[in-house]
Amino acid sequence: MKHLFIINPAAGRRSDPAALSEKIQALCLSEGLDHEIYVTRAPMDAAEKVRSCGEEETRVYACGGDGTLNEVVCGAAGRKNICVTHYPTGTGNDFIRCFGKSDAALFSDLKKLVGGSVLPLDLIRCNDRYGINICSVGIDARVARDVHRISDSLHLRGKLAYDLSLIGNLLHGINSRLTVRVGGRELSGSFALVCVCSGRYYGGGYNPMPDAEPDDGVLDMLVIKGVSIFRLAGLIGRYASGRYKEMGSWAEYFAGSSIELESDSPMCVNIDGETVETLRASFELLAGGVNFVFPEGSGFYASRTEKTQVK
Repeated sequence: MKHLFIINPAAGRRSDPAALSEKIQALCLSEGLDHEIYVTRAPMDAAEKVRSCGEEETRVYACGGDGTLNEVVCGAAGRKNICVTHYPTGTGNDFIRCFGKSDAALFSDLKKLVGGSVLPLDLIRCNDRYGINICSVGIDARVARDVHRISDSLHLRGKLAYDLSLIGNLLHGINSRLTVRVGGRELSGSFALVCVCSGRYYGGGYNPMPDAEPDDGVLDMLVIKGVSIFRLAGLIGRYASGRYKEMGSWAEYFAGSSIELESDSPMCVNIDGETVETLRASFELLAGGVNFVFPEGSGFYASRTEKTQVK
């Protein structure tokens, strides 16, 4: 088995690719592992690197944030001989939070990760890309897009960049005109947000769907109607903490395997924190679409294997 470590040098404000490479090299030599360390050079380079892997059994470690993990997942989707995992060195490491605090900490232990075990997890296919966590369309996706733009143009990071993006989007307008097809229904009108969840956390801590499970073969989806800025202020806290049932008629929940959105003007789509623009977005469940490595001692892994043994 080969171990492929993909390092994103742009992930994290304090990222040191050279030091990380030395750490990985030392561990692999001590464990006698067949390994390769690859440093990405451009957006989606990680996905192309994973796609170039042959038929040999390969474990791929996304060394970066959620964006790096997303690229690795895009390259590995549907490949049975490839397993992926996350070694979190980025500023945003939201996906692994859905396994609980103890497990999230274990992902930072490289030795436990290398010795980990595999479970299949679900994916969300959005047009020609894949997500493993949360996809969305609406005000949150536009904020995520503009955070990147502000960071690149003004060289700002963190909360200041997010605040500027949020203010700009609130001034521009909260809602979008969309046609939403889900659960055998067609909804048309003004919408603030549509989210499609396999995982639970995104945006640095938002948890809109606390009951979502990344391996249950179901997409949990929320459709939030168009709101005023004053109404949004009263609803955002409930959305962020997973209390969508307290949002009344403003939010509608769907569970299923697909949802389709259309717009007359390009809409911003968030896929695990990465954004694209399109007139049509089709989100489809790919049950068990990627093999995922859990570190030694993972409580989430243990809970799944216990269920299998009981059956």
